[in-house]
Amino acid sequence: MIDIKQIHHVAYRCNDAKETVEFYKEKLNMEFLVAIAEDKVPSTKEPDPYMHLFLDAGAGNILAFFELPNSPKMDRDQNTPEWVQHIAFRVEDEAALLSAKEDLIHKGVDVLGPTCHGIIKSIYFFDPNGHRLELTCVTGTLEQMAELKRVAPAMIEEWSITKKAPKHAAWLHEKEFLE
Repeated sequence: MIDIKQIHHVAYRCNDAKETVEFYKEKLNMEFLVAIAEDKVPSTKEPDPYMHLFLDAGAGNILAFFELPNSPKMDRDQNTPEWVQHIAFRVEDEAALLSAKEDLIHKGVDVLGPTCHGIIKSIYFFDPNGHRLELTCVTGTLEQMAELKRVAPAMIEEWSITKKAPKHAAWLHEKEFLE
């Protein structure tokens, strides 16, 4: 039986390894942990030089990137809206979220939000590679989280049949709840 303990790392492609490390260190205060560079891919033995870098995303989470100088220029999936694929990092609370927004703006980063999602509040911005980033804080109660977990199976079943948004958790975006 598989017993997953946590995500070890999530890896994305970057345009420039040094620029990427500097962005995450300077803008998000992440520690640069490890750099690995090879001329061949270890798993496939293909000749393809790369730089693989790892950053500390807090609480044992690692964010990794690959720079691939011999591959075609990096681009995003044109069939997927840019808001869909993103990396979300949790901050302590709403005060920390608002402070982070001010800090990012001061560092020259364009920031969208905060946006209230009922049980979380988030701000959004992009890294130099075009990856959308989110900082979020949890605002929901344990009871609200339990209710969302309870209705999740029914929601996925309804979605799989209708491809229309089920209303089991519509309360998340009702005006009274957001205030």
